[in-house]
Amino acid sequence: MIGLDTNVLVRYFAQDDIAQSKRATALMESLSAEKPGYVSQVALVEVVWVLGRCYGVDRGQMKDIIDSMITTKELVVEGADTVRKALRVFVTSAKADFADCLIERSGHAAECECTVTFDATASKVAGMRLLK
Repeated sequence: MIGLDTNVLVRYFAQDDIAQSKRATALMESLSAEKPGYVSQVALVEVVWVLGRCYGVDRGQMKDIIDSMITTKELVVEGADTVRKALRVFVTSAKADFADCLIERSGHAAECECTVTFDATASKVAGMRLLK
């Protein structure tokens, strides 16, 4: 298994740099169930941020991208079940930030009583508890 950095994943999905996208695609196509690529939750959060902010990828497209990463046998996504649950919250709320959704769902998976925040929006849409 080899780890995949955000920039490799972005080049693969965005296909925006001829040389780097070609190398990223070749690498991604070389992965297999026996030798998969590993996507950390940190890299996944960055991918969502970059694709959304820099490339205008909408929530529906983001869901498709993340779902494809989770379901392909050529990739191992850290905490895939938690990511899947965070993704559900993210796509059902127009204001939810994916990172906030993942932070809250990660806390839940770790059996935290709650996840506290000073972010009022995160407390409303991502299920966190506002710290007053």
